[in-house]
Amino acid sequence: MPPAIGDTLPDFEALSTGDKTIKLSDYRGSYVILYFYPKDNTPGCTQEGLAFRDNIDLFTALNAVILGISRDSVRSHEGFKSKQAFPFDLLSDPDEKLCDAFDVIKMKSMYGKQVRGIERSTFLIDPQGKLIAEWRKVKVKNHIEELLAALTEVTKNG
Repeated sequence: MPPAIGDTLPDFEALSTGDKTIKLSDYRGSYVILYFYPKDNTPGCTQEGLAFRDNIDLFTALNAVILGISRDSVRSHEGFKSKQAFPFDLLSDPDEKLCDAFDVIKMKSMYGKQVRGIERSTFLIDPQGKLIAEWRKVKVKNHIEELLAALTEVTKNG
């Protein structure tokens, strides 16, 4: 059962770029943006990551941490992060534990074939670890603006 808005998320840990093991609880006191994306070094995923990178100062000013997640290996993530100069960590989920917990693995059509893959999704978690917003079937265009607007709203009212 995926988390619902208002649920306090269970702590999790995942291997990350920078040779780290990241836990959700490491970020208590900050907003956390978890964005799930299909694959390193693909056009849409690169575009999405660059949008986060190019707006990192706005997210930081709103006390938000960005974490990207896909099934790619940490080694693949290291290359992707370095090549695109991402100022945030990428988490590796090869066994799909996080993907399953957030229900982002879907059957998708690729070149006429059905394949299992990550449906681009973003989750906004408050400083106490509670899920406060989610975006599923994300379209990269304008997503950052929607996310910043939502984050601005909750920080203003928080």
